[in-house]
Amino acid sequence: MKDFESKLKKAKEILDRLMEQDLPLAKSVELYKEGMKLLKEAEKLLEEAKVEIEEIQKEEER
Repeated sequence: MKDFESKLKKAKEILDRLMEQDLPLAKSVELYKEGMKLLKEAEKLLEEAKVEIEEIQKEEER
C-alpha cells in the first residue's frame, strides 16, 4: 500500500473494526498498532507533498 488514500481507507477500516464490542483485547492492540503505523505513513506522504508544493511555489515566484 503506497498511496495516501489507500492508507487512510485502511486506517478507517481498522477504526471501524476497533469499534466492534466483541473484539478481543489482543486483536484490538494489534489493529491499533497497524492503524497508527498507517496514519504515520500517510502523514509522511502528506508532508512530502506539502514540501513539493512549496518548492513549486518558490520556483514560480522567481
